[in-house]
Amino acid sequence: MLSKTHHKDGDIFSEARKSGLDVRYATISDGFPLEFDRVVYLLEYWDSMMKDLPARIDEFVGNIIRSDPDLVHFLVVDTLYSWASTIAQKHNLVNVSVWTEPAVVFSLAYHSELLRENGHFPCKGSHMNNDIEEEISYIPGIESINTKDFMPYLKESEVATISYKLVLSAFKEANKTDFILHNTVQELESEYLPTNTVSSSLLSESDCSQWLDSKSPGSVLYISFGSLVQTNKQVIEEIANGLLLSEVEFVWAIRAGLLGPTETNVLPTGFEDVIKDKGLIIPWCDQTKVLSNPAVGGFLSHCGWNSILESIWCGVPMICYPVTYDQPTNRKLVVDDWMVGINLCDGKSVDRNEVAEKIKRLMNRTTSQKLRQNVVNVSANLHNAVEIDGSSEINFDRFIEDLKGRVYGESTSEF
Repeated sequence: MLSKTHHKDGDIFSEARKSGLDVRYATISDGFPLEFDRVVYLLEYWDSMMKDLPARIDEFVGNIIRSDPDLVHFLVVDTLYSWASTIAQKHNLVNVSVWTEPAVVFSLAYHSELLRENGHFPCKGSHMNNDIEEEISYIPGIESINTKDFMPYLKESEVATISYKLVLSAFKEANKTDFILHNTVQELESEYLPTNTVSSSLLSESDCSQWLDSKSPGSVLYISFGSLVQTNKQVIEEIANGLLLSEVEFVWAIRAGLLGPTETNVLPTGFEDVIKDKGLIIPWCDQTKVLSNPAVGGFLSHCGWNSILESIWCGVPMICYPVTYDQPTNRKLVVDDWMVGINLCDGKSVDRNEVAEKIKRLMNRTTSQKLRQNVVNVSANLHNAVEIDGSSEINFDRFIEDLKGRVYGESTSEF
């Protein structure tokens, strides 16, 4: 399902075709006009995705199959679309579920009923204010995790949100899929799901390389809160003032809608005049290009999974400020498990002095030496995984063989 808003010319497969792949696609309306802002009005959008989209997809899939019944058909759908198993069963299709977040997040959500039985779902408190912190070790595949690292939609405060309803609905259907592909690397999350596969990360939009090229190696902090997250003005003001106190050079990607659909004055009054040539404020950028520039020595991130993978790929350590969705759990991977990042704060409030201290700690080569060595090692694992005969290629080849076996009724390997 594609929209022209997702790609400049409406064809996201043009580069794949140039490499020789025979990729064809058709589009289906999600029920909204192109000018409808699916990020700003996220709740309305996802409510429609759950209630109205399944009938459109069902009709669409049926038409494709009837147009050429001799072709082999199977369904590949994001795990969060709970309707996939019903449609696959109706049309007798192999159902492949694609999970785009970390495997540990999948494991927690998948075992929500086990969490419920043990009194940890919904978990007491909220992401910003945990009433109870408890270490648990009964989730299959997760040796140990603290409830403070749970995703917000597992918290008591989130039970009325669209995220809670979406995830709960999706994981009731997750065990009906034939395969689950994970956007991760076996070397990074082998303890959570031993057999995983990897896909690539984000495309990008604009450029600030000329400004970065004028800066010293490792001297610039990159800041971005991704394409979906919304925060409040106080948080932005504290981060902005913390940047000033740190005296570190920075690139800050501030997209429209960061403070909500109507708030356009994001930064403190006069901030852009004060920073002069020490900072660059941009609406969006080619994130991998920025992170791979030698001038960039750190990433202040909301802990979105794609951002984490891109930062590790480029060997850039992180300051973590998780906000919602899978981000608090992702923070655990970055800070506690892989030790390639530090926390911006304790999760309850953002203070400019703490922001300045954390930025200076990360950007100082002496105080962050161990962190930087860790990210070099983890980055090497990530690069090795996607090399020829790396774990990602091996696992994906195994998936293709098993998919062939399921489609043609043969058992080709043990998955």
